[in-house]
Amino acid sequence: MNTHGLSGAVVRPLHGLLLAFPIALFTFALFTDIAYLKTAEVQWTNFSAWLITGALVFGGLAGVFSIIDFVLGRSRRALIHVVALALAWVLGLVNAFKHSQDAWSSVGAFGLILSILCTILVLVAGWTAYAARESVR
Repeated sequence: MNTHGLSGAVVRPLHGLLLAFPIALFTFALFTDIAYLKTAEVQWTNFSAWLITGALVFGGLAGVFSIIDFVLGRSRRALIHVVALALAWVLGLVNAFKHSQDAWSSVGAFGLILSILCTILVLVAGWTAYAARESVR
């Protein structure tokens, strides 16, 4: 990614900082979904809904910086990163709506699959973003 000057000095650290949140929050939402399926304790679904919402907020902000980084850099890896992050955000939004239902129907098989997909996609987005930064140095 060929960002130069002040834009690179601002975009990269903020992007990396913001990207860490959806990675952690989507991953922990997956863990709380699994915990709910194992225990049937309703509070785990509440935790999942909160974690997914936080991941969407920070994922949206990271997405803005990803688009800026893509426009400034135009690398193939940046395109993969933007697409993976956008797909994770869209599936996360569907997952947030799914988790707003009552107890068992909020997680179930569909909610768990959405959480797994979101986690995989943000891990791919994080991998491509941080791998691109390491290859630039």
